[in-house]
Amino acid sequence: MPAKKSAPKKRGYKHHFSTTQIIALVFAGIILLGATLLTLPVASRSGESCGFFPALFTATSATCVTGLVLFDTWSQWSGFGQTVILLLIEVGGLGFMSVASVVIFLLRRKVGLKQRMVMAQAMSVNDMQGVVRLQKLVIFGSLGIQAVGMVLLLARFWPEFGFVRGLKWSVFHAISAFCNAGFDIFGVLEPGSSVMLFNDDPVVLLVLMMLITVGGLGFLVWQELATVRSFKKFSVYTKLVLIATGCIILIGSGVILLLEWDNPETFGPMPVWQKILNAFFQAVTLRTAGFAAIDQALLTDGAKAISMVIMLIGGSSGSTAGGLKTVTFVVLVLFIWSKARGRSTVHVFKRTIPQEKAMDATTIFLIMTGLAFFGGFFIAATSPVSFTDGLFEAVSALATVGLTAGVTPVMSLPAQALIIAFMYFGRVGILTISLGFLMGDKAEDRFRYADTNLLIG
Repeated sequence: MPAKKSAPKKRGYKHHFSTTQIIALVFAGIILLGATLLTLPVASRSGESCGFFPALFTATSATCVTGLVLFDTWSQWSGFGQTVILLLIEVGGLGFMSVASVVIFLLRRKVGLKQRMVMAQAMSVNDMQGVVRLQKLVIFGSLGIQAVGMVLLLARFWPEFGFVRGLKWSVFHAISAFCNAGFDIFGVLEPGSSVMLFNDDPVVLLVLMMLITVGGLGFLVWQELATVRSFKKFSVYTKLVLIATGCIILIGSGVILLLEWDNPETFGPMPVWQKILNAFFQAVTLRTAGFAAIDQALLTDGAKAISMVIMLIGGSSGSTAGGLKTVTFVVLVLFIWSKARGRSTVHVFKRTIPQEKAMDATTIFLIMTGLAFFGGFFIAATSPVSFTDGLFEAVSALATVGLTAGVTPVMSLPAQALIIAFMYFGRVGILTISLGFLMGDKAEDRFRYADTNLLIG
């Protein structure tokens, strides 16, 4: 008699997180851990806990490398608190996978397929081939560039402020600048001054500009610059990044210089060389860095408008910077230009940009601008803030810039909560959030409606 077959055991449902979900959840976990540490009394200079919400705001701003703060970093946070903030900036700037990779490399463990997938997604890379080699370049290259910046800043700070303070300032600001975070601890000289006390110091401003720019180029561009070393042989992406970065800095600084030349509150009293230097620094720091060499609240309305445009564009994909991203903006402009000329395809450097990429760029632009205007209206409606300043704050948070018109501390609690959400969405990525959590596994359409003709324009 044949043995009776036992009924198959029911397997429990096991949810497999996608790489985008893993990145979003881990970033959220890092923020919560940082906020918990910052609520400890030892993290505050006064020895008393600052409360969970201010700690959450600061931890989100640091992990998302934004730089918006409710109070001066040096005045509020102790050495322990500043160390926590600096670690959050480093992890947020380089990506948590870079930190995990350090452990893997040190232990000489084999990097599996899943780890490679997460690395590729975290660095905005479409191909997993060579991702481990690229990750090593990111880690060692980042640490090397930060070390160079630290040495240059130390050479400037040591003679005037002593070795201990000079070393502390050099380490903190080299990391903050490279990661495009915008946090500073110059509050010991004047709380809330950012780098305004050094707006006549070419060494400090030029070193910070170098770190900000290199950090905002993107890891893929680093790889090509290190291996190819010929503009003609660069990929189309790298060419577009370099050209867009140069044009944004040059055009942005020129426009800001013209708009602020006679402003008695900003460039007016400065000599010509200092005006030019600060115009370039303003254009560079607007690309998601967040250091302020001049008071942003005193800018003319025209300068605030161009500043918001530069902030919204941001840096490049797979970098420490945020924003819409340079190549995304270029693709959007080329797409609009082609359509305006009646062309159905977009060409650049004798290559065709797929229609899907152009639509993706348009989608991201519409999402970010829509959220920015909603944030501006919401902040102005719930806080004693003008719409212009509210929009400036919303764009700064969404593009993870960190520059402020001085209204962050006076905003209402709901407005500050919105800023937290904007900083998180801006760093993790609008499409990463929408695709990872809202769409999940994308299924093919099972049916299609008949086409209809509409009048457009």
